[in-house]
Amino acid sequence: MNRDSNRYTFIFAALMVLVVASTLAFTASSLKSLQADNVRKEKMQNILSTIGIQTDREKAEGLYKKYINGTLALDHLGNVDESVDAFKIKLNYEIKKPAKEQRFPLYKAEVDKISYYIIPLRGSGLWDAIWGYIALKSDINTIQGAVFDHKAETAGLGAEITQQWFMDRFREEKVFDQSGQLVGINVSKTNNDPDDNDKNDHEVDAISGATITGDGVTDMIIERLEHYLPYFIKEKTILASIN
Repeated sequence: MNRDSNRYTFIFAALMVLVVASTLAFTASSLKSLQADNVRKEKMQNILSTIGIQTDREKAEGLYKKYINGTLALDHLGNVDESVDAFKIKLNYEIKKPAKEQRFPLYKAEVDKISYYIIPLRGSGLWDAIWGYIALKSDINTIQGAVFDHKAETAGLGAEITQQWFMDRFREEKVFDQSGQLVGINVSKTNNDPDDNDKNDHEVDAISGATITGDGVTDMIIERLEHYLPYFIKEKTILASIN
């Protein structure tokens, strides 16, 4: 075949496209399971982080099995749905359903004989989705720790929700007021306690220049926690009867 002909050029280009496409498809397929495993372990890392267990990705699974002693999928009435694997629930899809059709993942943990309840969060920031986890102590009121992440918030502004100094502000804050009403945590620009010494005001200081992202954090905490109220009421009743 004449290498200078248009036919040769076309056939050569087509073969190269086929080879490259096949190679990329094979590579993507080969890495898919590895990527899924990394996502799974990163999720375990984040869950553990809320209860003060810091680890790298490779050790996450072992520590997860050690400290997480319950993984529940709750319905809107606070009942456990045994047919659903809570760990596999993807909130980005789940929250699009009506509340009565959603399943709400809950992770129960125990560290040094202290129990914790870990709730996944998802909401909206300025530009796109924000998400995270929040852990409540055994009183189902006091925050042990929180982890936040985002898809497209502005660097130096809304993206600061991922910084440890911001997440640490939530520690020891209460999500119920003294009358027992769920109030969540308000990320407030008018917070009178910028050093967060008052852990009963249900507020943390906002990030300067990131009001909408801060409002998103406020909203997603209260919105997600509200769905767990039926279960929390049952748990508090059980705890009260034991004590």
